[in-house]
Amino acid sequence: MTTPVKRPTARVPGWVKALAATVVVLAVLFAGIRLSVLPGLKDLFGTETRDRSGPALLESIQDISRYDAASGNFQVVVDLEKDTKFLPDAVRGSRTLYVGAGTVDAYVDLGGLKEGDVRADEDRTSAVLRLPRARLGTPALDVDRSYAVSKQRGLLDRLGDLFSDNPNSEQAVQKLAVRHIREAAEESGLTARAEANTREMLQGLLRSLGFERVRVTFAG
Repeated sequence: MTTPVKRPTARVPGWVKALAATVVVLAVLFAGIRLSVLPGLKDLFGTETRDRSGPALLESIQDISRYDAASGNFQVVVDLEKDTKFLPDAVRGSRTLYVGAGTVDAYVDLGGLKEGDVRADEDRTSAVLRLPRARLGTPALDVDRSYAVSKQRGLLDRLGDLFSDNPNSEQAVQKLAVRHIREAAEESGLTARAEANTREMLQGLLRSLGFERVRVTFAG
């Protein structure tokens, strides 16, 4: 009769068992959160946002003597591509498709009127006003209506984003959008509309004061 030989059984280290148990517990927790089968665990790993910003400080006050006579809303699609010499785009390079929306105001500066720019006859029935030409204000980009459609980045650019926080990642396309909005405003006839609205406003105001004939011209 042959006695069977018992082979030694490999013992699993204790730390391996502890690690396995931890993995199982975490898997159960995350599964419960995802499937919403464990009440109360959904917000266990939730994030909380706190606004720790300081109060806004008033730096200066400036009197405004201009009449904002017209405002234009614009939208532009920016396609910005950056390439690197001797490297393919898949390795180093980026391309961003960005939709920029913003407004531009056209105004007439009434603060620079000189003596002789406003003339009225003795019986105050006729008036002649000479005003400066309308100008465009600074384009204002509406960040709530602007967004990136797509971003394509090379491998090195994606790796760089993992190790750095670049708050100016969209600054280039935003500046480009503002420039294109400005160019569109210059070609839109917005200043001509502002001058027409200013003329209509002043004529209505002076006629309500008793003037029968009001002439408004623009120069400069």
